Amino acid sequence: MAPRAVVFAYHDVGVRCLRVLLAGGVDVALVVTHDDDPAENIWYGSVRALCREHGIATAVHSDPAEPALLAAVRAARPDFLFSFYYRHMLPAAVLAVAPAYNMHGSLLPKFRGRAPVNWAVLHGADRTGATLHEMTARPDAGAIVAQTAVPILPDDTAFEVFAKVTVAAEQTLWGVLPALLAGDAPRRDNDLRQGSYFGGRTPADGRIDWRADAQTVYNLHRAVAPPYPGAHTEVDGVSLTLARARLVPGCLACGMAPGLAVLDGRIVGVCGDGRMLAISSLLHGATEVSPQQLQTMLAGSAAQIDITRVHP
Repeated sequence: MAPRAVVFAYHDVGVRCLRVLLAGGVDVALVVTHDDDPAENIWYGSVRALCREHGIATAVHSDPAEPALLAAVRAARPDFLFSFYYRHMLPAAVLAVAPAYNMHGSLLPKFRGRAPVNWAVLHGADRTGATLHEMTARPDAGAIVAQTAVPILPDDTAFEVFAKVTVAAEQTLWGVLPALLAGDAPRRDNDLRQGSYFGGRTPADGRIDWRADAQTVYNLHRAVAPPYPGAHTEVDGVSLTLARARLVPGCLACGMAPGLAVLDGRIVGVCGDGRMLAISSLLHGATEVSPQQLQTMLAGSAAQIDITRVHP
């Protein structure tokens, strides 16, 4: 008889790991997922669509502690529980139904918690990956079952790194699934002293402090570049978002005030260490801002490119 599983899943990792379970002969009795948020930019795959394709029962519960959810999980009589980018912590009562495993988007114990890919890019990490681990009541704290590492290149955005992590998650689960189903998968300690926990991020966290060094500003841009909300700044109360930018080598802006500027007909962001970002796409909402338009905005400011006017 095929092993049965209840799966909590969302996002691309949810889609790909569900496909792995199905390809591995697992009977997925129930998938618990989320309703899409109409205020969110939905750029990723649909778990619900995959379930419709395969005739898998789905459920949505806004509160994972609802008694109805626990009853549904128990009624499915699973041998395993899996969580693949499900956005809620599962309560102890649910975790007690069957052995439970979570796929996390970092090399645990590093970057535990929310938005691990974004945090890794923001902190300038040069590698991350995917980790399958046992689920406990404490987030991302259970024993590590398997990991796959991926590189973070110097100009990678979080979106690009997330695509790598999605593939790493698929490879991680595919490689260990036979041993996991057989009950002899490896386990090693998840030493929480070797990593840190990070909370969720909001659009407000993308505000640029041009007084910071250029690498810090560039890492922020990379961490939240579209399809995420983007790093943003203000000129005379007008919010502007960096859509595409690159770090310019050398101290070409030494002596200039930090903030947005137009040099040689191109938009740049001058940082506190005298280095700068070349900005190839600057947006006001969904509208592209040209160098000429930005120059007019800056010239209209009483302080020109004074940081008190440019920096929010």
